[in-house]
Order: sequence, then structure tokens, then C-alpha cells
Amino acid sequence: MDALRKQASKLKEQVAKQQQAVIKQFSTSGYESSDVMVIDEVEMQVHQQLEKLYRSTRTGREFQKDIVKAAEIFTAIGYKHIEAGTKLSEDCCKYSIENVNDEVLSKAASIYGDARNHVEKEVEDLNRLLFNQVLEPLRAMINGTPLEDARHLAQRYSRMRQEAEAQAAEVSRRHARVREAPIPEHVTKLHAAESKMQELRANMAVLGKEAAVALSAVESQQQRLTFQRLLAMVEGERQYHERVAVILGNIEAEMVSEKQRKEGNPPVVARPINPIVHFSEKTKYFLAEAIHTFEGESEKELSLSKGDYVVVRKVTSSGWSEGECQGRAGWFPSGYVEKRQRVPTNYTAAEVY
Repeated sequence: MDALRKQASKLKEQVAKQQQAVIKQFSTSGYESSDVMVIDEVEMQVHQQLEKLYRSTRTGREFQKDIVKAAEIFTAIGYKHIEAGTKLSEDCCKYSIENVNDEVLSKAASIYGDARNHVEKEVEDLNRLLFNQVLEPLRAMINGTPLEDARHLAQRYSRMRQEAEAQAAEVSRRHARVREAPIPEHVTKLHAAESKMQELRANMAVLGKEAAVALSAVESQQQRLTFQRLLAMVEGERQYHERVAVILGNIEAEMVSEKQRKEGNPPVVARPINPIVHFSEKTKYFLAEAIHTFEGESEKELSLSKGDYVVVRKVTSSGWSEGECQGRAGWFPSGYVEKRQRVPTNYTAAEVY
């Protein structure tokens, strides 16, 4: 009877060990979740902290992968955009050269074709920013050793915890056997099981602390880097759209102005709230003649009559210029004047200045 009991006990132990081996095999790819208290409340807190950090870093890495995937699509679209825009620029320039008789459309095609290259340059700059400031840093962290090392420590702790759980059950069984039959053999095996349990407990304390520190550092770096790269992408896109809007605004204003000049009508230019903003000052003053009458609507605007001569001092990207005429200074639409080399002989310097 005792022999059968011993054989059954050994078989039970073998099955338990096989189960633990299977658990270890399938838990190597992640952190094993468990609500069982293996040692004490302190160890349980460490286990829960590591489980939380493990999930957090995994979620963070997946979010980084989502950003990388989107940025890769953005850059791929950008390259297609550059290719199509460059081809359109060439076609516009070709049309303007081959159809000089169609003055309005030919001139518009020339203006658009020349400026289109600037748009594609902005797309190229955005692609470069996405690659250098978003894709490369995130890819480096996703595949970096700090993240993998920290997660590997947590996985080791998880496997050690499973081993400690099995060892705790072994100690419990040894205690039961000693109570049933307190023979020296059973006592010796109990002491050995308890000694192994103490060793596991000490190792778990060290490994748990090490894994928690490593994962916390990675989590902090992960969140900080992801925020910085996401912000860089937003800022890059904002600057890209602002610059392209300015380029397209200038193209539109120049095309409309050219058409109206050909038709003899004054160009319509929207009054900016503050025309001084975003101007690019020319290095030299130049003389210009008013080809249309302009009535200023505020003290900052310079009223002009057709035929007036103006000393232009600043030209903005918004379609406005600043200059002086007959002792008055102010802003006026750039399309209302044309550059001249000199003042006609019937004009005096006082009439200009």
C-alpha cells in the first residue's frame, strides 16, 4: 500500500513539473499575469508593479509603431507629390514657352511652373524632417536594447515567480509528509525544499527590484521621446502648410494681378490685418510708378493716384509694399505699382519724396 502511495506521489510530482515546464515555455514571450500570493504582500506589490510596467511599455511600443507606420506613409505620399509636382512644373514651363501668343494663360503657366518647384522643395523638407526627427528616433527605441533588456528582466522574474509558486507547493507537501511520518528522510527533504525556497525568495527580491528600475526608466524615456517626436511632426506639418500657403498665395496674387494688368483693371488685393508681419525687406530701395489709383483706408496705408512715383522701401510676401510718395509714407498693394528706372523729366524730386 505504501509502495502504491509513493508511486502515485511521484507520478503527481512529475505531472506538476511537466505543467510548470509548459507554462515556462509559453510565458517566455511575455509577463505571466497571476493573482496568487507566492511569498508575501511585498512580493505581490512588486509583481503587480512589474505587470503594469510591462503592459505600459508594450502599449507604448505599439503606439510608436503606429506613428512610424503613419510617417512612412506620409513620406511615401510626399515622394509621389514631388514627382507629380515636378512634372507639372515642367509641363507648365513648356506650355508658356510654346504658347507665347496666349499672353494671359502663358504667363500664368510660367508663374505657376516656376513657383511649383518651391512647393516641392517644402515637401522635400517635410519628408526630411519626418525621416530624421520622427522615423529614425522612434525606430531606434522600438528596436533598442534598453527596452528589450528591461522586458527580459521582467520575463525572468515572471518565470522565477512561477518556479517559486511551484516550490511553495513543494514545501507545503513536504510539511504534510513530515506531519504524517516525521522520519529523517522526510525532514531532510523538507529542509532542502525550504532552503531552495529561501534562495528563490532572495533572488526574486534582487531581480524584482532590478526589473522595476529598468522598466520604469524605459517607460519614462519612451513616453518622453514619443511626445517629443509627435510634437516635432505636428510642428513640421504646421510649418509646411504655412509656407506652402504663402507660396500659393503669392502665385494666386501674381496670376490675378497679371491678368488684370493685361485687361487694364486694377488688381484686387485683400488688406491684411497687419501688413508689417512676415515681410522680407529688399536690400535696396527702388522707384516705382502707380499704374492704378489706390485709396488708403487707414493712416498706415498710402493713397496713390495713377502716375504717382513712389520710393519703395519694403516688399512683403503678403502682396503689400511700403514706401514714400510726396512726403507721405505707408503701405499699398504691390500690384498697383511697376518698377521704373528713373523719374520722367517733367517730375521733380519733391513730387516723389
